[in-house]
Amino acid sequence: MKNNLLFDFTVDKAAKTVFITREFDAELPLVWDAFTKAEILDQWVAPKPWTSKTKFMDFKVGGRRFYAMVSPEGQERWAIQNYTSISPKTNFKLFNAFADEDETPQLPGSDWDYTFSEQNGTTKVNITIYNESLERLEKMIEMGFTEGFKMSMINLENVLAELSKK
Repeated sequence: MKNNLLFDFTVDKAAKTVFITREFDAELPLVWDAFTKAEILDQWVAPKPWTSKTKFMDFKVGGRRFYAMVSPEGQERWAIQNYTSISPKTNFKLFNAFADEDETPQLPGSDWDYTFSEQNGTTKVNITIYNESLERLEKMIEMGFTEGFKMSMINLENVLAELSKK
C-alpha cells in the first residue's frame, strides 16, 4: 500500500468553490464504481459514526440519487443529486442540494465536477464543488463538511483496499 498519496483540500470563499484532489492506491474502474454505485457509495460516503442510505440512484444523465446521512441517533439529513453529464471512467457532473425527506430541494445548491485519471495503478480524483452562494458554502463548512469529507476519504481508502482483495 502506498503511503505518499496526494490529498489536497482547498476552500476558496471568494470563488465559492471547494477544490479537492485525492489519490487512491486502486485502479480506475474500481474507484469509478466507488463513486457511481449506490451499494459502494453507502459503505464510505458518510463520516463515521454516521451512515449513508440511498433511497434511489439512477446514474445516467438526467438521473438522480436521493440519499440521507444518518446519525447514530437516527437523525436523517437528506440530499438530492441530479446527474448533468457523464463521460464513463473519466468525468461526471451533478447538481447537489440539501432536501427534506419528501425530496423537496433546499436551494441554493452546488455543482460538483468529478474528474478521474490513472497512472501506474494510482487513481487521481479531482473534485470541484461550486456553490451558488457564499452562504451555502459557509453552511456546508459550518455543518462539518471539511472534517467529514476527510473522514469519508479514509473510509473510501479502506473500502477500496477490501474490494481490491476480491
